[in-house]
Amino acid sequence: MEIDLQTLIFEFIGGLGIFLLGIKYMGEGLQKSAGDRLRNILDKFTSNPFMGVLAGIIVTILIQSSSGTTVLTVGLVNAGFMTFRQAIGVIMGANIGTTVTAFIIGIDIGEYALPIIAIGCFLLFFFKNTLVNAVGQTVFGFGALFFGLELMSSGMSPLRTLDSFQQLTVNMSESPILGVVIGTVFTLIVQSSSATIGILQGLFAEGAIELKAAIPVLFGDNLGTTITAVLASIGASVAAKRAAYTHVIFNLVGATIFIVFLGFFTQFIAYLQGQFDLNEEMTIAFAHGTFNLTNTIIQFPFIGALAWLVTKIIPGEDTVVEYKPKHLDPIFIQQSSTLALDQAKAEIIRMGEYAYQGLEETNLYLNNHSPKHSEIAMQVEGALNNLDTKITDYLVNISAGSLTEIESGKHTGLMNVVRDIERIGDHFENIIELIDYKISNKVNLTDKANEDLNEMFDLTIDTVKQAIRALDKSDREEALAVVQKEDEIDKMERSFRKKHIIRMNEGLCSGSAGIVFVDIISNLERIGDHAVNIAEEVLGEE
Repeated sequence: MEIDLQTLIFEFIGGLGIFLLGIKYMGEGLQKSAGDRLRNILDKFTSNPFMGVLAGIIVTILIQSSSGTTVLTVGLVNAGFMTFRQAIGVIMGANIGTTVTAFIIGIDIGEYALPIIAIGCFLLFFFKNTLVNAVGQTVFGFGALFFGLELMSSGMSPLRTLDSFQQLTVNMSESPILGVVIGTVFTLIVQSSSATIGILQGLFAEGAIELKAAIPVLFGDNLGTTITAVLASIGASVAAKRAAYTHVIFNLVGATIFIVFLGFFTQFIAYLQGQFDLNEEMTIAFAHGTFNLTNTIIQFPFIGALAWLVTKIIPGEDTVVEYKPKHLDPIFIQQSSTLALDQAKAEIIRMGEYAYQGLEETNLYLNNHSPKHSEIAMQVEGALNNLDTKITDYLVNISAGSLTEIESGKHTGLMNVVRDIERIGDHFENIIELIDYKISNKVNLTDKANEDLNEMFDLTIDTVKQAIRALDKSDREEALAVVQKEDEIDKMERSFRKKHIIRMNEGLCSGSAGIVFVDIISNLERIGDHAVNIAEEVLGEE
């Protein structure tokens, strides 16, 4: 039989592309339908490792990516919302959740793929409602997933007649490790274990591969998807690295156990296939699901040991940015509004300390371009936004009671300070975006421009620190010093702007470098203004 190699390759790679697009669209559509609830699911349901596993399953089903769930989890560990041990439960759950795609593929509705795509497009293009659009995107992704699979299957069907392919599957049957390696490498290439499993389901359905050869490839898929997280964690925080390596160890241990009992496991899956009259795709889905579920059950009691091992492999203290407020106890509002205002002030001081920590990290990012610093600064910015909401709500609840004139003045002052600190976060976020632009567009600043920026950064950080100190101690001397420093910042901004125009006229720096420089110093100048606003609240406390 003559094999048309071009058609085989085109149908396979085209089908793979449509399949990956389908998974991406389906995940994004589900995510939009769920809104911000994903983060809340992970935050609320991770009180213990078992609940963590359930949360991991739910979120992975919703976003169709175990790596995506791991990344979300790392963010929550960094933000102090969950401990590393709870995160391990979520990662285990993510492994189970990712098997759902294989079960979806096992439902034989490939011939309805095109009408499903049409329904999805109809919901996407003919409705203005965002929720209907999100559902449309999910349905479109669902249809594209099956259409891609159909294309891949028809591309792969001639493979079973190829001698070299038959020889490869024979080798895989005899040497399971080869199957594991092939699964790992292929998943690494396409960056999606669901895609590799979809291909495996297609090959098995076409009779191009035996069950005994297919199952080790499944184990390899699971290993391949963990390497994505490891690559993503390079240069990231300690928590990100630990979560990635936990994923690797968890799947590596699982694959090792199952390779040892491969004969028994293959017989068990063949038995299930016969008992439940499963089609080929569903047989692979059952093998995948059974592997991940059993692996989780086996390793679940050893979560503590796994956490200990990973902490030993990746030592070091992690910088945890606590999103949650520490001082806002509602009981004080009932007891005494003065006490409650003191609590709110203590939380605002903590928020202020974050503001200058974020500024310091931004300055470090400017100088060494290490993504670790921008990551921490953006976490701080997230914490500032969260604390802004929580403190403002707390202050609104205080004002619902009866306040004396002095308390009322203090209350208004604190409301203003919260807004100013939150705005400082917005400005250093702007600066990070400018540095990102500078890095990605290879914009070079002159040595003199870098010196000027660092000088202005140092002065601005000092000013913000002093403003928070003045607020903490209600110290008028400190507050007056802030006002003076802010004058210096203004003068510095004007002088640096002029020097910069001279540099541009002399052809020493480019236009794009000029824009980056001017925007950074104007953001720093605005941060100085917010520091003065805080100082003026202190000076106004008579």
